Amino acid sequence: GASASFFYLLLFLWAQGAAATGLGFTRRDFPQEFVFGAGTSAYQYEGAVAEDGRSPSSWDTFTHAGKMPDKSTGDVAADGYHKYMEDVKRMYGRGAVNPKGLQYYNNLIDELVNHGVQVHITLHHLDLPQILEDEYGGWLSPKIIEDFTAYADVCFREFGDRVASWTTVNEPNIGILASYDVATFPPGRCSDPFGATKCTAGDSTVEPYIAAHNTLMAHGSVVSLYRKKYQAMQKGVVGISIYSFWSYPLTNSTVDLAATRRCKDFFFGWILDPLVFGDYPEVMKKIVGSRLPPFTKVQSELIKGSLDFIGINHYYSLYVNDRPLATGV
Repeated sequence: GASASFFYLLLFLWAQGAAATGLGFTRRDFPQEFVFGAGTSAYQYEGAVAEDGRSPSSWDTFTHAGKMPDKSTGDVAADGYHKYMEDVKRMYGRGAVNPKGLQYYNNLIDELVNHGVQVHITLHHLDLPQILEDEYGGWLSPKIIEDFTAYADVCFREFGDRVASWTTVNEPNIGILASYDVATFPPGRCSDPFGATKCTAGDSTVEPYIAAHNTLMAHGSVVSLYRKKYQAMQKGVVGISIYSFWSYPLTNSTVDLAATRRCKDFFFGWILDPLVFGDYPEVMKKIVGSRLPPFTKVQSELIKGSLDFIGINHYYSLYVNDRPLATGV
């Protein structure tokens, strides 16, 4: 009735005010029957002004006469007549969060907490939904950044009241090489002569650097989200874990000492330097050259300092000696 309509009007005005002042609110702040929606109109959306028997509308006449300040028309608009399938796909997104999956992890976390175990969650441990590989190539596409951040948002929201320690990605320095250099991990991409087996797709000289770049940007995006939206309330920390095979020079020769430094820069600095200093090690930029994606100023600022801790998984150490390639590297 009228009273209910008035209530929803007040609720709407409150929401507008909250948005204007930067106050956060979620779907849970609204009654279950409150409906959120989005819409458009034929002229603003469809385009296809002269296709399939479409006759002129009053807006066609108006805009073709140059009545709009910028002289625009709706002849193409958002091209919805041709792109509606893409738009609908974006509307339904990745689908609903699996409630049974959430329940499993909630039960597991509760069981651990009830037994005095401090929970530390790793968001990505060398395991990616196949749909993301099929749709855009997984970590080879910057599209992964938005999807990974949305996934992390769900985890922070659902589990963060009991979890104070988060690792974004486990062992990216070795996982990326296994996936895109030697093909011992999925998606099994490589190129001769680097693959452990014969690969049918991939480029071992380029793709590992692309995947690492997108991994670093996804990490930075997730940390930024946590710090802005959750950290003050949940009091947690977010970091990254690296695979550690520490290296020692085989001899005290100058070339072996330099080779050991390069080894550390390529295995550890590849991931940690951008997160601490905002850029890759200089030796990597010199040797890899244009195959190493550069960071923009905005990207560098996002990832620099995006660590509350560094996790180290140490398995063994290596001795390193200098073995120049025919190219002189």
